[in-house]
Amino acid sequence: MDTRKEVYRQSGVDTAEADAGLGHIVARVQGTWPRAGFGRVVLPIGYFANVVDVGGVGIALCTDGVGSKTMIADMMGKYDTIGIDCVAMNVNDMICVGARPVSLVDYVAVERSDAAMLDAIGIGLCEGARMAGISISGGETSQLKDIVTGFDLVGMAVGRVDLDKVIDGGTVAPGDVVVGVRSSGIHSNGLSLARKAFFENDRYAIGHRFDELATTIGEELLRPTDIYVPEALEILDTVAGVKALINITSDGLLNLTRVAAPVGFEIDRPIEPHPIFALIQRLAGVDDAEMHEVFNMGIGFCYVVAPADVERTLAVLARHGRVAQPIGRAVADPDKRVRVPPRRLVGRRKKFWTEDHAVRRAG
Repeated sequence: MDTRKEVYRQSGVDTAEADAGLGHIVARVQGTWPRAGFGRVVLPIGYFANVVDVGGVGIALCTDGVGSKTMIADMMGKYDTIGIDCVAMNVNDMICVGARPVSLVDYVAVERSDAAMLDAIGIGLCEGARMAGISISGGETSQLKDIVTGFDLVGMAVGRVDLDKVIDGGTVAPGDVVVGVRSSGIHSNGLSLARKAFFENDRYAIGHRFDELATTIGEELLRPTDIYVPEALEILDTVAGVKALINITSDGLLNLTRVAAPVGFEIDRPIEPHPIFALIQRLAGVDDAEMHEVFNMGIGFCYVVAPADVERTLAVLARHGRVAQPIGRAVADPDKRVRVPPRRLVGRRKKFWTEDHAVRRAG
């Protein structure tokens, strides 16, 4: 048994079963794709968003939700930022294909209607839309008291990209530099494990303060996901050597391997993780490998750029108030592994191992 997967399964997320189910869905839905012409699907399933050819116009589509971060909002009784997360989870994926996000529709499923709560969620959605430069063009609210406990929040975004400018990372080459952007914190992934660490068996109250944190646990976990759209669009417009944009969400730095090019990555200068991650690791009793599979570990977004364009990319990010640095490089590797030497980790697909374990597996 993989003890790391078992820990996460016990926190309420069975990733292996989800992956198996997803494989069946992918095989079925691809049968709906037109082979050519109007409605042609441009990218394979598995990238951050997809693009559909609508009469020669590239329409980008993606959908995502905020997961069990809604439970933190319920515990705090604070709902006016969770909408920012919903917008962020969608638009940060969409820009990875080179698309400009245009609009979003939302879906809120509630156990029972609460006008003040719904209004507060709307405040966050509108603030996220303002930050991303998009509209909220519609949505749906459902009362599902027999299905939902608390509430769930999901969005679906649409955007626009020229078909000859769709980005899938296919031009990434060995030696290209990975520029990492510091996250605001936990963002919207790994909250099931975080809740297990802090709140299982009433271990800590939502208002508990650790010396390592500047806020309460609840405030730290509810901190909104950063929205990277304005600076990403400027980089796409002004940096000729940008090869890939990578949203670091669930699977952490393993998201780098989504690029189409047959390369791996060596991350030898990772950004120092926020204190919240060390607290979760200690209290949940999980190792570095699982932490890097589940969390962003302080890196919210990455750009893969030609070496000559690193300084220009960093300059744009600095103008937008982002903390960023070169964290590694692409390397020749048809197995598409991610190595993090400072943590002695080697990853492939959706899993990290320690270097010693990886050597034993190879032997």
